[in-house]
Amino acid sequence: MPKNILVSGGAGYIGSHTVLQLLLAGYKAVVVDNLDNSSEIAISKVRELAGTFSTNLSFHKVDLRDRPALEKLFSQTKFDSVIHFAGLKAVGESVLKPLLYYDNNLIGTIILLEVMAAHGCKNLVFSSSATVYGWPKEVPSTEEFSLQATNPYGQTKLCIEEICRDIHRSDSEWKIILLRFFNPIGAHPSGKIGEDPCGIPNNLMPFVQQVAVGRRSALTVCGTDYSTKDGTGVRDYIHVVDLADGHIAAVRKLEDPKIGCEVYNLGTGKGTSVLEMVAAFEKASGKKIPLVLAGRRPGDAAIVYASTEKAERELNWKATYGIDEMCRDQWIWASQNPDGYGSPDSTN
Repeated sequence: MPKNILVSGGAGYIGSHTVLQLLLAGYKAVVVDNLDNSSEIAISKVRELAGTFSTNLSFHKVDLRDRPALEKLFSQTKFDSVIHFAGLKAVGESVLKPLLYYDNNLIGTIILLEVMAAHGCKNLVFSSSATVYGWPKEVPSTEEFSLQATNPYGQTKLCIEEICRDIHRSDSEWKIILLRFFNPIGAHPSGKIGEDPCGIPNNLMPFVQQVAVGRRSALTVCGTDYSTKDGTGVRDYIHVVDLADGHIAAVRKLEDPKIGCEVYNLGTGKGTSVLEMVAAFEKASGKKIPLVLAGRRPGDAAIVYASTEKAERELNWKATYGIDEMCRDQWIWASQNPDGYGSPDSTN
C-alpha cells in the first residue's frame, strides 16, 4: 500500500512541487492549505502533471488553526508522515505584523503537532529555513552553527525547531527531520507550476521575473560595495525541484529506526552573486533587466551559502540543477504565466 503523507501548505510554491514529486515517487498525498498565499490552480496543475498518479492526491481547504477540521481529517485517514510547509513567509510583513506571524505560524504548528500525537502519527518533516542562522559570520553554514533570528518570520522558524527538539526529548517515539533550505528558485520544467507571490516579491528571482514580463520597471540591487567578486551579495540558490526531492529523501529517512530529531541543510553549497544571477536570467530570457543600484539593507550579510555534506551523506541527496537551469525554468514559467496563477492560460 502506498504511504499516506499529509502535506500542510501543499498548494504553495515549494509545497506544490513537493506534492508532485511525492506522487511520482508512489506516495499518496493529502494536501491541507488555507489558500491565504497560494492558489488551488496549483493543485489542479499538479494533478495534470502527475498523470495516472493523480488519483493519489486529495485537497482540503483547511487552516491548521481549525482544530475540529484537522481532527476530522486525521480520524478519516491514517497518516504515515506529515510534511509541514504551511506558514506565512514574507520577512518585511513579519516585521510590520509580528502577531499575525506568531499566531499563524506558531499556533498552527502547535495544533498540528497536538492532533498528530493524539492520532499516533509521530513522523514529521518540517520545512525550516537558513534564516535561523541569522547573518552568519563565516561560510559555509553548517548545521552546528549557532542559531539566531533577525526578524519575526525567522523567529517563528527557530521557535518551531525548538518545539520539535523539546517534543522529541519528551517522547522518543517522535521522528523529526528539520530541513533548513537556502534560496529556492526556478519552477517545474513544464512551466505549469511555479512561484506566484502575492504583493511585492520579497526575494530576488520573483522580482527579476516580474521585471522581465513587464510587471515592474526595474530591479533594485541593495548593496554594491560588499567584499565579493562584483560587490553584490552572494547567496546559495537551489532549484525548487531539487528542494522537493530533498523532502522526499527526508520522508524516506524517517523510516530509519535511528532517526531522532535531525537537522539538514538543503542548498547547492555554492554562492552566486546578485549580478551573476541577473546575467544568467538575461541569457535565459533574452530580456534586459534594468537595474537601480541602492545602498545595503541593514543587517544583510555579504556571503551566505550552505554546507551540504551532511544531507549528501545521510539523506543520499544532492542538488543537481545549476544556475542556468534554474533561470531557464523560471523563465518558462514566467513567460507562460506572466501574471502567475492569475494568467488567462493558467486556468485552462
